[in-house]
Amino acid sequence: MKPDRLACQLQFILEIDKLKEVQRMSLLLGSKRRENSAEHSWHLAMMALVLAEHANESVNLLHTLKLVLVHDIVEIDAGDTYAYDADGHAGKDERERRAAKRLFGLLPADQAKEMNELWEEYEEQASPEAQFALALDRLMPLLHNYHSDGVTWRENRVTKGQVVERMAPVLVGSDALAEVAAAIVEQAVATGLLPHSWSERQGQPE
Repeated sequence: MKPDRLACQLQFILEIDKLKEVQRMSLLLGSKRRENSAEHSWHLAMMALVLAEHANESVNLLHTLKLVLVHDIVEIDAGDTYAYDADGHAGKDERERRAAKRLFGLLPADQAKEMNELWEEYEEQASPEAQFALALDRLMPLLHNYHSDGVTWRENRVTKGQVVERMAPVLVGSDALAEVAAAIVEQAVATGLLPHSWSERQGQPE
C-alpha cells in the first residue's frame, strides 16, 4: 500500500470524527441531551443488523450497513436538516452535494467513487437496500419522539398529518415496520402526544 493512500484514508477517518458534533433534534431516551449524527448512524446500523429480515425484499446486509453508515456523513458540512423544517430544506440537496464532493474527495479515487455511489444510491432510492435503509432512517426518530413524550413534536408544533407523510417511505422498505409506525402514530394521537392540529390543544393557539 502506498503511503500517500494510507495518509488520505487516515485524513478521512479523522475528518469524519466531526460527525459526532452534529446535533440532531431527537432526544436520547431517558435523557435531555440531543442525539448526534454519529450516534444516529450507529443506531441505524444496529437496526439493519437486527431487523433485516423484515425488509420487503431480500437485502444484502453488508451493503445496507454501508448505506446507513455513509449517507449522513455529508452533515459534517451541510448540517442536519430537521424533518419538519420546510425552510431548512431549501437548498438542502445542493449543500449536501457540495459536502459529498469535499468529504469523499479526501479518500483515494477508488474509495471516493464508491462512497459517492453509495450516497447517490441512498438519495435516489435506487435499490431494495436503499429503500430499507430509508425505512429505518424514518422509523428511528419516530421511536425517539414517542418514547421521549413527544418533546420535539411539541417544540415544533408537529401534527399527525406531517408525521404520517414523513413515514410514507417506511412502507416501501418494510410492510412490517410500516405497521409498527402506524400503530405508534395512532397511540401518540390517542395519548395526546401528537394532535391532528395544534388548535386542538388547550392553551396552544394555532
